[in-house]
Amino acid sequence: MAIRLEEKKQIVSEVNQAANSALSAVLADYHGVAVGSLTELRKTARENNVYLRVVRNTLLKKAVAGTEFECIQEVLVGPTILAFSQEDPGAAARVLKDFAKEHEAFEITALSVGGKLLDANQIDVLAKLPTHDQALSILMSVMLAPVTKLVRTMNEVPSKVTRGVAAVRDQKQEAA
Repeated sequence: MAIRLEEKKQIVSEVNQAANSALSAVLADYHGVAVGSLTELRKTARENNVYLRVVRNTLLKKAVAGTEFECIQEVLVGPTILAFSQEDPGAAARVLKDFAKEHEAFEITALSVGGKLLDANQIDVLAKLPTHDQALSILMSVMLAPVTKLVRTMNEVPSKVTRGVAAVRDQKQEAA
């Protein structure tokens, strides 16, 4: 079915806006995946704040031109589904990686982070990035560790004195 020029411009504009606000992009070949499965993928993507779209390669090339995801233009071949992570850099990678585990026909083809094109085998690196909340909790535990260690050390001083006095008392009682 042919797309009118106005619709093409709207698609290019929408994808360009998503690309400008995205942190990472993941491309996959969805050829051979059932429509019902792709509907489930879209639902999962919405829940994880991932922009997911099937776009013609020619329109996608125009949409990402001038963005940090311009590097994906060289790998746009065949049926492509595009996922942009909006808040968490690893969200799109996690969603598509989990989907690919369940569907053999679904194949991740490329990733892009920070203006660099990565191979599909780098998906684990991107997918294992912590979420914002996880990163904050890791940072807080790192910041809290020295203070906790200091408190334990300072608390140990009176304990050692008390144990020393108790040992002297026990020696005197045994001697008597």
